[in-house]
Amino acid sequence: MWTQDRWAALAVLSIILLLSKVVAPIEVPLDPKIQEELKQPPTIVKQSLKDYIVDPRDNIIIECEAKGKPVPTFLWRRNGKFFNVGKDPRVIMRSRSGTLEIRSSGKSEDYEGEYQCFASNEFGMAISNKILLRVSSEVWIVFSFPPTVIMPILQDKRVSMGLNGDLFFSNVLAKDATTDYSCTARFEFTHTIQQKNPYTLKVLTKEPYNDTFLNSTDLYGARNVPETQPTFLSPKGLSSSKIVLRGEQLLLECIAAGVPTPTIDWFKRGADLPSKKVKIENFGKTLRIFNVSEEDLGDYTCMASNKIGSIRHSVEVQVKAAPYWLDKPTNLVLAPDENGRLVCRARGNPKPTIQWLVNGEPIESSLPNPNQQVLGDTILFHSVQIGSSAVYQCNASNEHGYLLANAFVNILDMAPRMLGPKNQLIKVIENNKTFLDCPFFGSPFPLLRWFKNGLGSGLDGGQYKLYHNGTLEIKQARPEDQGTYTCVASNILGKMENQVRLEVKEPTRIVRAPEHVTQPKGSTVRFHCRVKHDPSLPATVIWLKDDKPLSFSWIGRFKKDEESLTIHNVNPEDGGTYTCTAKTEIDEDSASARLTVTGRPDPPQDLELSDPSARSVRLTWVPGNENNSPLTHFLVQFEEDRWEPGKWQNLSIFDGNLNSVNLQLSPFVNYQFRVIAINAVGQSQPSLPSARYQTSGAHPDVVPSGLKGWGSKKNNMEITWQNTERNGPNLRYVVSWRRKDTEEEWDNITTTRMKHIIHNTDTYVPYEIKIQAVNDFGHSPESNIVIGYSGEDKPSAAPTELRVSKINSTKVNIHWVPVDPSTVNGEFKDYKLYFWREASLIKGLKVNKTKLHKGFFTTAEHPSGILTELFPYSKYKMYMVVANKEYEGPQSNTVEFYTKEGEPGAPKYFRIQRHTDVVHLKWDKPLEPNGVLIGYTLQYHTVNGTQAGERKVQSFPPNVTEYIMNLPNRFTRFKFYLAGRTQVGAGEVYAVESPHFTNEAYKEQEDIATQGWFIGLMCAVALLVLILLIVCFIKRSRGGKYPVREKKDLPLDAVDHKDQDGSFDYHSDEDNKPLQGSQTSLDGNVKESDDSLVDYGEGGDGQFNEDGSFIGQYTVKKDKEETEGNESSEATSPVNVIYSLA
Repeated sequence: MWTQDRWAALAVLSIILLLSKVVAPIEVPLDPKIQEELKQPPTIVKQSLKDYIVDPRDNIIIECEAKGKPVPTFLWRRNGKFFNVGKDPRVIMRSRSGTLEIRSSGKSEDYEGEYQCFASNEFGMAISNKILLRVSSEVWIVFSFPPTVIMPILQDKRVSMGLNGDLFFSNVLAKDATTDYSCTARFEFTHTIQQKNPYTLKVLTKEPYNDTFLNSTDLYGARNVPETQPTFLSPKGLSSSKIVLRGEQLLLECIAAGVPTPTIDWFKRGADLPSKKVKIENFGKTLRIFNVSEEDLGDYTCMASNKIGSIRHSVEVQVKAAPYWLDKPTNLVLAPDENGRLVCRARGNPKPTIQWLVNGEPIESSLPNPNQQVLGDTILFHSVQIGSSAVYQCNASNEHGYLLANAFVNILDMAPRMLGPKNQLIKVIENNKTFLDCPFFGSPFPLLRWFKNGLGSGLDGGQYKLYHNGTLEIKQARPEDQGTYTCVASNILGKMENQVRLEVKEPTRIVRAPEHVTQPKGSTVRFHCRVKHDPSLPATVIWLKDDKPLSFSWIGRFKKDEESLTIHNVNPEDGGTYTCTAKTEIDEDSASARLTVTGRPDPPQDLELSDPSARSVRLTWVPGNENNSPLTHFLVQFEEDRWEPGKWQNLSIFDGNLNSVNLQLSPFVNYQFRVIAINAVGQSQPSLPSARYQTSGAHPDVVPSGLKGWGSKKNNMEITWQNTERNGPNLRYVVSWRRKDTEEEWDNITTTRMKHIIHNTDTYVPYEIKIQAVNDFGHSPESNIVIGYSGEDKPSAAPTELRVSKINSTKVNIHWVPVDPSTVNGEFKDYKLYFWREASLIKGLKVNKTKLHKGFFTTAEHPSGILTELFPYSKYKMYMVVANKEYEGPQSNTVEFYTKEGEPGAPKYFRIQRHTDVVHLKWDKPLEPNGVLIGYTLQYHTVNGTQAGERKVQSFPPNVTEYIMNLPNRFTRFKFYLAGRTQVGAGEVYAVESPHFTNEAYKEQEDIATQGWFIGLMCAVALLVLILLIVCFIKRSRGGKYPVREKKDLPLDAVDHKDQDGSFDYHSDEDNKPLQGSQTSLDGNVKESDDSLVDYGEGGDGQFNEDGSFIGQYTVKKDKEETEGNESSEATSPVNVIYSLA
């Protein structure tokens, strides 16, 4: 047998399993069609208050409104019994409503009692609260005749009214005596007033006549009233208790008697008074706490005190609570075979009792329902069935009140319904997330699946995500996601489908966004906004300034076109943030840029002078507006009215962060100042001038600067100096001079000019010079003595015995005998060597004979120097002169010398013609052989990306200028290095690389060459050329001259003359032209040629088929036409001819 504990454990386990299967209730959508078809148990939507007090003079309205489908019917119970509304002619129930209307007839109290409304239809019954109806009692008002004027009592700390309406006097005065104290009550509900009979108050005194005398400074002394300790008038005793309900107001009162009048203070034991919801009223006698909660319970103490003593009263406050909801039961809509639950949780003090009812009857007495289980405050439903809909009531009650809530359980069965629009078109931007909505409803809850283009077994997972509400998410829309999507909802009662058309569009993008601009005022500014969008979506471009739309007109300064916004003649008000927004119906893109309009700064203002002294003053100003460009400097200018009146001159410039500066001034000047502000845009207008400031005069304190003496002619000396500050009137200069190293007297002259000329001097003689400034206040210090010289003459002697030594290919040492220094006739400058290239030692090579010079500054007894950068293998001439600062002397002897051989320059050109299976290399002799050319060296290696093959070397005699090399493979590429050689060695390298091979191009070329029409065309061209040559020959024989060059860069006489030693006779004008490409020596770094290899084809077809052979051949050069002309042997091929024409 199982014990009781085991059965209890099994019950708990069953409850847990049942709760775990509870599903969320059905949320019925507000779709009108569904709502129209939806059957629903009754729901109370409006009812009268639980405690309902009515005015007997008015009709009694007891409200009860409910909704449901079918429309509910209503009945009432009064005092627990059925109330037959139809039998009472004074009671009417409103149509389609349960609201009762009881007509007033003087006996309203007959209808007092407890009412409860019941609303029902075929799916259940809802009930209202129990409404306790009470009729307000008749009220009476006493009027005096004639009418008495009612004056309210002025209350204060001594006299006040208690919470119960009683009037309390903490102590009485003679003035309190009167016979008409009256209590008046006003009833808010009935808007009536009730007044009691008046009271008479007599004040007893020991001195009968003192009651007419009142001392405002001593209210009690005149009557000899003894001072007393406080005593409580209300409440009585030292302690009391009070019960208050949660959410209501707590009112505590302490009124005390005593002389003088006591003061009341409030405290709470163990805590502070809750300041946010506590209010002290009635001159401290009343403590009010709003919205009481459990935290407000405890002991509260009031203390009454005066100067005689104090007394305390403690109030124990208990907080009780009528029931209040924690979880109020809500309507539950379930599909057949679903699970659910109703929860009813309430709290109160004492703890409420929970009672369940179904359709207004206690659940215990209702018919058994195997699909429900009551567990205290929860009812569990499992596998509910059609026809078990009902309205459940939860009643939570304790001694302080009750709560009643209706919640229906509606078992709904409905075939699937589509709630969204039919055949909707959705447009989405490519790569964006999109949602295809398919709102639906049904009971039982339908199964929903999506299909694309009517195919597949349902879309979910991967790129797709299906939500519970039927929405299909496409995580990243792509063009291939376009199509028709079908959603199908089905349950046991049927199925329904809807379609959505998805179109994927290109995003709208601003591909050229506006950029931040800083421009000066008056300029034109353009913001670009180039938009790219889907062609099927019209785009609109909107411009905003500081988030506000811009307006445009044909006469305004703001103009826009499809891709930009232009602002003409910008001003500072145009500054701000400009936003370009490109919108289509489904997306948009925005870009912003800042416009900063700069301008010249505004002029400074309010110039003030302060801190005056003999030679300085402080200038202060207020800077003007910077106009969006920070100030960099302030320029202070001055004008004086004595020497140059009206002329403004610069005085000083200061940093832009200063606005007060100390100005250093000169004596004897009447100044006024102005300030100019400077920023990156420019200068401001000058400020208004300051007041004038006069400095006192003084003798010159600065020696004139720049004193010097020099000869402009061979027999004079000019003495010059720079102006000095005047410091006073009548400025003049005393200039003194004498020959150096003599004891002669000083010659002097006084002048106002800044120049003095001494005539009839000897050539290049030194003089001592000094100067002093003088004005009416005195003279300056005398200057230091300066040495000056009279004028120079031509040197009278030439260097002798000019000779050379250590001659090599590019430099030579030179030697000469110097001149006597006295013959220089001036300041020695240098020995100047003039030299020029007279000729090249290579026959026929023209040279540049421009005369060059080089200076040598030396005073050695046996001077020498080195002359560099000479051309090798050349004849040079030179001579030397001596020079002073002004003139050059006579020439020395002329010397002739010859430089030695050097390494040759790079070949004039180096070209590649690539054929099907060979490479044809052609070159020309160097422009500067720098000696006797003895041959050429060719190096080459294969090229495969960045990998280089083994380098091979080939040598040629000097009269060979071409080379043909067989290729091992038509796809093999080579790099070639060519250099000339003299007896000294190899020269600069010319490097080229063979071009890529294109198989299709050569196939096409070979096919063309075999066509008959092409052969016929070539024959016609040859015949036409022959006719033209005959015509030209006839015209030439008649005297016409047609000098024809076979190549633009070659001379007319194209024959190379060879000497017996194999060298060449150079006589081309092109020898001095710059080389194409760049070259280095063979053992140095090779610089690649910049020349296009196609340009070097010279009519070749550029084919480069290879047969795997490295055997080359060379051809001896016969004449220039054979090597450089276009009439090579290859021209006989029609293929070569057509590519030459191309």
